[in-house]
Amino acid sequence: MSQAPLVLVDGSSYLYRAFHALPPLTTSKGLPTGAVKGVLNMLKSLRKQYPDSPFAVVFDAKGGTFRDDMYAEYKANRPSMPDDMRVQIEPLHQSVIALGFPLLCVEGVEADDVIGTLARSSAAAERPVVISTGDKDMAQLVDGHITLVNTMTGSSMDVAGVKEKFGVAPEQIIDYLALMGDSSDNIPGVPGIGPKTASGLLVGVNGGLTELYAQLDIVPSLPIRGAKTLPAKLEEHRDMAFLSYQLATIKVDVPLDVGLDDLHLREPDRDKLAELYALLEFKSWSDELQRDAKRVELAAAAQPEPATDLLSAVETDVAVEEPAPTEAQYETILDQARFEVWLQKLSDAKLFAFDTETTGIDAQQAQLVGLSFAVRANEAAYIPLTHSYIGVPQQLDRDSVLRALKPLLEDEHKLKVGQHAKFDMNILANCAIGGDQACGITVRGIAFDTMLESYVLNSVATRHDMDSLAQKYLGLTTVSFQDIAGKGVKQLTFDQIALEQAGPYAAEDADVTLRLHQTLHEKLAAIPSLASVLSDIEMPLVPVLARIERQGALVDDKLLGEQSVELGNKLVALEREAFEIAGEEFNLGSPKQLGVILYEKLGYPVLKKTAKGQPSTAEEVLAKLAEEDYQLPKVLMQYRSMSKLKSTYTDRLPEQINPRTGRIHTSYHQAVASTGRLSSSDPNLQNIPVRTAEGRRIRQAFIAPSGYKLLAADYSQIELRIMAHLSRDEGLLNAFRNNLDVHTATAAEVFRVELADVTTEQRRSAKAINFGLIYGMGAQKLGKDIGVDTKTAKAYIDTYFARYPGVREYMDRTRAQAAEQGYVETLFGRRLYLPEINSNKPQERAGAERTAINAPMQGTAADIIKKAMVAVDNWLASSGLDARVILQVHDELVLEVREDLVDQVRNEIRQHMSAAATLDVPLLVEVGVGNNWDEAH
Repeated sequence: MSQAPLVLVDGSSYLYRAFHALPPLTTSKGLPTGAVKGVLNMLKSLRKQYPDSPFAVVFDAKGGTFRDDMYAEYKANRPSMPDDMRVQIEPLHQSVIALGFPLLCVEGVEADDVIGTLARSSAAAERPVVISTGDKDMAQLVDGHITLVNTMTGSSMDVAGVKEKFGVAPEQIIDYLALMGDSSDNIPGVPGIGPKTASGLLVGVNGGLTELYAQLDIVPSLPIRGAKTLPAKLEEHRDMAFLSYQLATIKVDVPLDVGLDDLHLREPDRDKLAELYALLEFKSWSDELQRDAKRVELAAAAQPEPATDLLSAVETDVAVEEPAPTEAQYETILDQARFEVWLQKLSDAKLFAFDTETTGIDAQQAQLVGLSFAVRANEAAYIPLTHSYIGVPQQLDRDSVLRALKPLLEDEHKLKVGQHAKFDMNILANCAIGGDQACGITVRGIAFDTMLESYVLNSVATRHDMDSLAQKYLGLTTVSFQDIAGKGVKQLTFDQIALEQAGPYAAEDADVTLRLHQTLHEKLAAIPSLASVLSDIEMPLVPVLARIERQGALVDDKLLGEQSVELGNKLVALEREAFEIAGEEFNLGSPKQLGVILYEKLGYPVLKKTAKGQPSTAEEVLAKLAEEDYQLPKVLMQYRSMSKLKSTYTDRLPEQINPRTGRIHTSYHQAVASTGRLSSSDPNLQNIPVRTAEGRRIRQAFIAPSGYKLLAADYSQIELRIMAHLSRDEGLLNAFRNNLDVHTATAAEVFRVELADVTTEQRRSAKAINFGLIYGMGAQKLGKDIGVDTKTAKAYIDTYFARYPGVREYMDRTRAQAAEQGYVETLFGRRLYLPEINSNKPQERAGAERTAINAPMQGTAADIIKKAMVAVDNWLASSGLDARVILQVHDELVLEVREDLVDQVRNEIRQHMSAAATLDVPLLVEVGVGNNWDEAH
């Protein structure tokens, strides 16, 4: 049985971060307590995660350290500690000790040095160590025994994680910091050298500072921007680089009067805690102390594991000073005094729910009608702004209300929860204040989205709209929009609905959102992997998608018009051809007439019947008949395909150009596809065919503005690479590691020929096998796809599994796991539940098994592209480059890039996308550039 790790907590780091990152709390007497509560929440969470571990919570001691003697300017740029933070140190220290944690403050050194000494001492004894910190300097301590955990974000970092994050090994981190410097600690470093240059230098010389300065002559040849000027710069600042190395080095030999045996957790001092909690007015914790010991034990056993991120922990544990109303108390705000009251409520709230009411559901064109807010369950308010019906009461001035709300809504530290918050973000970003189109509200601080909380918890349990969620999780039937607006052509827009109905409806939206969050958050906290998917993947993606939607894509409506005419002519020709085959004219869109022609007149075989017993003319039936060489179904399939392109794209896209922006703005949906993939609508850009000339011509209509190019970056064979990673099959791993064409490599294995002798036809068949097996294709379907009989196709599959046994083992293992636990997971912990996996119906069970095999690959690919989108968005925002993402389709990102920046963006986006995940095979990103989407792709 492995030892429980030594847990070392960087108390000073978390004190600063909790103070600056979390909403301020104060007692009734004005004593600040927010940072204390934040750090204690984090420690309680850690204690439950590592119940058997020794602990040390380490803080900086008062006074200077040896680094101040070494360099008088060390940390000179740091502002003095805020008074509101300073007064929290002593009660925090007392609370940590009263909770039973060993607390260490050692004079003359920093907390980092104490942690480094204890960590290395423990690692030398081969005991695992977990360092809980948000400080990048600690990465130098990581080794086979020492791991970093950021308890605020739930992320961890081992040796591989350090390399992925910084581009260098842990043993090079000090050199990396010495070159870059650190403005927060006033470590000088070498001016002009940033993270990429520092890592590039160290990787290039395969060593540290000493090796770098010994090989300055090779620096100009390294693939680093500005490499030719670096030797002179490094030589000029040699002394500062080596001084910085000393300043950045964590001491691992601090004399300590405590050892591992002194670091065991003690039982909490309940009397002292009661005194402290009373002083700090932590009501919920005070109440907890007063419960009977047995009840505390039983309650703790029944509670789910707490969320691992600090924000979630604080939000969950915040005491409510007043009990929430037991029945709904909603108000419609029409006077300034009540508005001021609610402004204060929102300002005081640790978290509030908000919602917008609009004139429509197109976020790029709808107008804001009003806003609703909730700060406690069953208590909410609606602020109408632009209702416009006869007899409407006087409403508050729209611009004045928005100006007053803007600071709260734009404050990233003021936590908010929404239901499908991306829509509300876009509405508020587009709402011009004072007639200034550029002056909208950029909502920040969206900590939770109930739609995404439900989706991540179980993507297939229910629809994720608010009405469905309220029914499932709260047992509540909400007022529907149709209840107050009517249906069909007579349906009112929201601004036409009387406030007597609109107010309670809108307030309920905010209230139910808050109540749903309280329920769903608790469920997610019990499954840390899902909580991580929400906090690390889905929530960071929300503002990214909002920006992409607002940006939109430029299209050539003239080119689309020309193509529409061409498609119309082709449809006429296909219709004539269908009439000739049938021997008479008929309505190609009428299932009844088509059925008569196919089955009564032409005598085609009936492959399937409708529920009413009539021969089916569904697309899947026509496709099967076409495969069997029946001519009319072939023509009908072509006709339907071209008709769909015409109606959905070439006719429709010009109509969808936004008159304000001159662009098309698709809507991206995070909570639709069960596997985690994004989908889009209005228009749906995921379904434009790329294998037909007509589909490619539609992509040609997506164009770059003058002076720009379109750049398309696409993951190459990502699902096959994920399959190689998941299956650990050596054959597949070697093919990707050696940069072989995987389809050619598979063909060589299956057809038992040398790589150089693989034919085009064999490669095509191997490609069908590679992708077919991922999607659970059987021998019969494979045979049809590659033009061989079922027996031959089965032989190919058997040979494939014989050559790639790891794939077979993965599939068998996944089926078994799915049947046992009822779900499968992606590499990042996203779950896909499979209700039919143990069905008594073989067909349902087989379908669920196929999904079980494919979903981890498709879901992991979806997670990776989402993480890549966030990384690319962060990079573009920080770089200030004139480039932006305008489209996301499957595994591809499309950017608009200023022409002179194309080479730079091409190189950097490949790096960011490749670094979105660490697999056992490289993630290959193919990048193309053109004047339109088709050229770039």
